[in-house]
Amino acid sequence: MYRILIVEDDPVITETLCAYMGRWGMEARGIEDFQNVLREFAALDPQLVLMDIALPFFDGYHWCAEIRKISTAPILFISSAGDNLNILRALDAGADDFVSKPFDLSVLLAKVQALLRRAYAFAGQSALLTCGDLMLNASDGAVTCRGQRAELTRNENRILTVLMENKGKIVSRDALMARLWETDAFVDENTLSVNITRLRRKLAAVGAEDLIKTRKGMGYLIE
Repeated sequence: MYRILIVEDDPVITETLCAYMGRWGMEARGIEDFQNVLREFAALDPQLVLMDIALPFFDGYHWCAEIRKISTAPILFISSAGDNLNILRALDAGADDFVSKPFDLSVLLAKVQALLRRAYAFAGQSALLTCGDLMLNASDGAVTCRGQRAELTRNENRILTVLMENKGKIVSRDALMARLWETDAFVDENTLSVNITRLRRKLAAVGAEDLIKTRKGMGYLIE
């Protein structure tokens, strides 16, 4: 079931879209806190976003650009401001398509389905993991925190993915090395330590220092 996030401040439009997408086997959800759209995006980890332009606090262009920092999920703008300038601004912010209001629901559905097919027919869906303000897109190894971004190596990405998937639990060094052995290279104790050190340095650079805790003789933990 595809998940759709609707960033629209008109409750009637949001309710209508949620019901209509639901009839076509999709899980659609509206925004509750327009000051924290990115956090709600991360919590739902949708496969597609329907985005209005005129929103409380920040406009749709802002949130489109913020989402693009952590995800490649298709973004379809829906707005009554459908002139060429607004369409170009939306595309420049990272949007995939634009539908002007008022729109026919069947036309909108066709565009949504086309974007979903294009994005996911031949590729796996992204894995977005969060811990407070930290967000990891495990599909491309990008980590962001309060607007700062860092690119992780394959091993760093795998380590952080395992720790975030087991948030609140201690992960042993053996378990981490076993996960890294899924790549084409053998990883020993020293190599793991080097990767942990580099990962911690990159996390500190984006404002997430001390995220990874060491439990002596046991392993590592993200609380």
